[in-house]
Amino acid sequence: MDKAFIAKRTQEKLVATEAAIDAALIETTQLLADLLQARSDLGAPVAFADDVQVKLTEAVAALSSARTTMGQVHSGLEEAALRLGIRPRMGGWLPKGSAEWRLPPEEQRVVA
Repeated sequence: MDKAFIAKRTQEKLVATEAAIDAALIETTQLLADLLQARSDLGAPVAFADDVQVKLTEAVAALSSARTTMGQVHSGLEEAALRLGIRPRMGGWLPKGSAEWRLPPEEQRVVA
């Protein structure tokens, strides 16, 4: 199997994983905000369900740590790809002999 194909497949899975962590972080922080708002709306004392709020805050911290770690994984995989001789592309391509960066043909759009 071609090295570039394997690297692209791995990179796509990495980006999907990063997006999943971001989505989980968004959902968890929204849940925390909703929990705090619900407590306020119910007129419950500040200490009501405090243990739940603490656990959700711990989950936010864990997801944030996972996000940072995945960024480090991303950097490590970029270095590994370079050692394998695979040059990363920034979402575009350079036609042979051209110094002008362009989007891939399927992403080019005509703006009227």
